[in-house]
Amino acid sequence: MTTPDEWADCLEMIAGGQDREAFARLFRHFAPQIKGYARSSGLTMMGDALADELVQETMTNLWRKAHLFDRAKASATTWVFTIARNLRVDLLRRQNKHQGHLDSDDMWNEPHTDGDGSDWVEQSSVERHIRMGIGRLPVEQRQVIGKVFLEDKSHQEAADELDLPLGTVKSRIRLALKKLRVGLEVEGYE
Repeated sequence: MTTPDEWADCLEMIAGGQDREAFARLFRHFAPQIKGYARSSGLTMMGDALADELVQETMTNLWRKAHLFDRAKASATTWVFTIARNLRVDLLRRQNKHQGHLDSDDMWNEPHTDGDGSDWVEQSSVERHIRMGIGRLPVEQRQVIGKVFLEDKSHQEAADELDLPLGTVKSRIRLALKKLRVGLEVEGYE
């Protein structure tokens, strides 16, 4: 049985010397989990093609970006699934599954892993509170948060798409972030 520290060691071996055996071990362990995550989170519109694409892109990014991994900031499992989640959002955008918009559930859908879980549990708890906070925002604020943070639009692009003045978009974002910050402080996360 491999420990979470060993997965972190593998990432560091890839970063330090492009260790192919370490990559193969990570691939054997994480590829099936990522594929299961893809299937359970809605990437099934083309059979397994998108799930396979998510696995391929995640593992390619893992190989290229292993030097960015920092075990002091996150477990290897958390880091790998953060890459997978971000790539999943990109795949959904490319497939226009949500016709130009993503909601907070798409962004924060949490994979189930068998790592040590301590970092993931804390991160998922914060994410759950953020998701709940976004759900409690007024519709107008949720729309601009979705455009800017989930769809990665500029403030001007969000203003154009929502047919709003730029200042209104900026004000709604500021108010929404303030409400989210206050909610996290109340829950003890800041």
